[in-house]
Amino acid sequence: MRLLALLLSLLHSVLLVSAAANPGPCSGACTSLVHDPALIQRTSDGTYFRFASHDGISIHTAPSISGPWKRAGSVLKGRANVSHKNAGDPWAPDVQKVGDTYYCYYSVSTFGAKDSVIGVASSKSMNAGDWTDHGSTGVSTGANKGGNYNAIDGNLVAAGSKLFLTFGSFWDGLQVVDMSSPTKRGGGDVRNIVRDTVVKGNPVEGGYIFPHAGKYYVFFSHGSCCNLKNVKPGDEYKIKVCRADSATGTYVDKSGKSCTKGGGTVVLQSHGNVYAAGGQGVFNDPKHGPVLYYHYVDRKINPNAEDGRKSFGWNKLSFEGGWPSIE
Repeated sequence: MRLLALLLSLLHSVLLVSAAANPGPCSGACTSLVHDPALIQRTSDGTYFRFASHDGISIHTAPSISGPWKRAGSVLKGRANVSHKNAGDPWAPDVQKVGDTYYCYYSVSTFGAKDSVIGVASSKSMNAGDWTDHGSTGVSTGANKGGNYNAIDGNLVAAGSKLFLTFGSFWDGLQVVDMSSPTKRGGGDVRNIVRDTVVKGNPVEGGYIFPHAGKYYVFFSHGSCCNLKNVKPGDEYKIKVCRADSATGTYVDKSGKSCTKGGGTVVLQSHGNVYAAGGQGVFNDPKHGPVLYYHYVDRKINPNAEDGRKSFGWNKLSFEGGWPSIE
């Protein structure tokens, strides 16, 4: 009888976790131009904006995080204002508000190569046509002064009166550097905050630092984002997290392992119809509280895991016990 009760309890726990792990509802344009999403709410009227890689950094808007999402143009017109052969195809946006201005950080790179630059555009409204492209932030692989990092996936975080930009992909993992302003890198050293010394290739990217309750949480994607039909099971994207007392570290995972030595606690991995979730960020939603948002492959509508057919997903986050888990 005790064994039966234990089995029922375990089954109940599994069912609860499975149900909670499913993405929140999404209507409208939820399966086009969603790769590496950036989510923010305009303070003047509450409109939600979703930005994503490609097409000049695409813009979608909605009255709520659930939609209905509608296309609303692009951030950039034509090529990005950076010196790079691929300036016509910016990736991986991050949008943050500093003062009364919104800043969109974007990456220009060559896929799989350490040949990258992070640029920035600004706007008072976030509407298409109202963005000024300031060009390079000064964060690039050409400015690494001997460092072995890749300069993509920029994310701005405010820590008190200071601004920092986290960035990085594979090679030496995630870095953080101080910013003298929202548009320009400061003079401080680049500091490594996350690196996988265990898995070959250090498949770490997409860092996003989220301050919460006096701690700094860096969420990151681990594994392969793309060409997923050729990826071994378990090697696809998953979302991990590390925590520190300051934006610049030192970051550790839930077990206390250093995140520059392979540490990282899994927050979301493939399950059911959700496959290869990543490209994430965290948003403080006025209704739901902290929300983890990301792109993923919905196996129901994209059984072949085509790169151009990913879906937008989100889940509420709980920080019970000081560590995030999805609901």
